Amino acid sequence: MRKVLVVGAGQSGLQLALGLRADGHDVTLISARTPTDIRGGRPMSTQGMFHDALETERALGLDLWGERAPAFEGFRITLSAPPGEQALAFNARLGHPGRSVDQRLKMAAWLELAEQRGVTVEYRTVEAAELEALAARHHLTVVAAGRGDLVSIFDRDPRRSVYDAPQRGLAVAYVHGLEPDPQFPAPHIGFHAVPGLGELFVIPALTLTGPCDILFWEAVPGGPVDRWAGPGPMDPAQHLALMVELAGEYVPWVAERARHVELTDARATLHGRYAPVVREPVARLGGGTAVLGMADVVLANDPITGQGANTAAKCATAYLAAIRERGDRPFDELWMRDTAEAFWCSTARAVTDWTNAMVQPLPPHVQRILGAAAGNPTVASRFADAFSDPTDLDHWFLTPDAAERYLASV
Repeated sequence: MRKVLVVGAGQSGLQLALGLRADGHDVTLISARTPTDIRGGRPMSTQGMFHDALETERALGLDLWGERAPAFEGFRITLSAPPGEQALAFNARLGHPGRSVDQRLKMAAWLELAEQRGVTVEYRTVEAAELEALAARHHLTVVAAGRGDLVSIFDRDPRRSVYDAPQRGLAVAYVHGLEPDPQFPAPHIGFHAVPGLGELFVIPALTLTGPCDILFWEAVPGGPVDRWAGPGPMDPAQHLALMVELAGEYVPWVAERARHVELTDARATLHGRYAPVVREPVARLGGGTAVLGMADVVLANDPITGQGANTAAKCATAYLAAIRERGDRPFDELWMRDTAEAFWCSTARAVTDWTNAMVQPLPPHVQRILGAAAGNPTVASRFADAFSDPTDLDHWFLTPDAAERYLASV
C-alpha cells in the first residue's frame, strides 16, 4: 500500500483519489472547499461529458445521477451570418449519449463519497511553500488544483503553448424555462457559431435544482459580443439579460426559445477568461522533491471544444493505470515525466491541436467538412463522436490532405 497525496478536488483529483482508494492505497486529499462551500458557490464550468469520459467514471462507481441527468443525443450545429441569419445548419447524432452534471453537485457529492470510502480529506488551502514538507510524507504527490498559488510552480511549456493571451471571453448562465428546439426535439447540445465574433453553446444539464440548460457564450476578445470584461461578477439578472439580448441579435432562433428563462439559483452565473496554456508536468520543489501535475494544472485549453472535464477524467484514468503498473517501485521524476508524456501522446495532444484550431477562423478544409456534414449524416456523426474521442480527428479533420481523402471516400 502506497501513501499518495492529491492536492485539489476537481474532476481529476477526486477521480484519481477515489480510484487509488479503491485499489487499497492510503490516500490523502486536500480540498480548498467543503461540500457545503461548493454547493453554495458559483458554477465552476459547463462540463458536457461524452461517452469515453463517462465510462471512466462508471468504472469506479461514480455515476451517482443515472437517468436524473438529461442525456444529450447529439448536436445542433449552426453557423450564423450576422446579423442573425443561418448560413449553415445540421444535426449530428452521437453514437452514445453524453451528460452534464453541475460540478457544484458532482464535486460536493464525490467529496462526501471519498470520506465514506476511506480517503482522508483535509479542507484547507495549500501554499507552494508548504508543499515540500507534505510531499516528504508521501510516496507520491499529485497536484490537481488548477487555480491558485500551486499552479505557478509548474513552468509554461513554450514548445506546446501556442497562445499567450485569452482567445475567448467566457460567460455562463444555468437556466430553467428554455423551450425545446423544434429542429432537434431530443435533448442535444446547441453549437451556434457566429464567425469572427464567438459562439453560443446550449447544454442540457442537471444542477442543484434539477434538470436545466446551460447558456454559454464564448466571445472573441474586443468584439461586440465581448461584454463581460469587468473584473467582478455582474448582477446575475443583468448577466442573463445580456446573454439573451446577444442571442436575439446574432442567433435569434435560440433567443426565441429563451423568452421565459430564469436562473436556476441566485449564484448560477459565471464569467471570466484565461490564456490557453500547456505547462511542464513535473515541478521540482526547493529541496529537490518532485511532484506531478495533472489535468488543468498541466493542460488549460479553451473550452470551445468542451474537453476540460473529459480530458480531466481521462487523465485520472491514465495516471491510475500508471500507478498500478508501477507496483512497489519508486515514483521518481523519470516515471512522472514518462507518465505525463504518455498521456500527452495518447490523448492531450489531439485535444490541444483541435482546440487551438477551433478558436481561429475555420480553414477551407474544415468549412468543406461542415458543408458535407449538412448533407451527409455519416460525416455529421463522425464529427459529433470526435467530442468523445478527439484522437480520431487526426485521420480526417485536422489537415487538408486528410480531409480531402476522407471527403472523397464518402
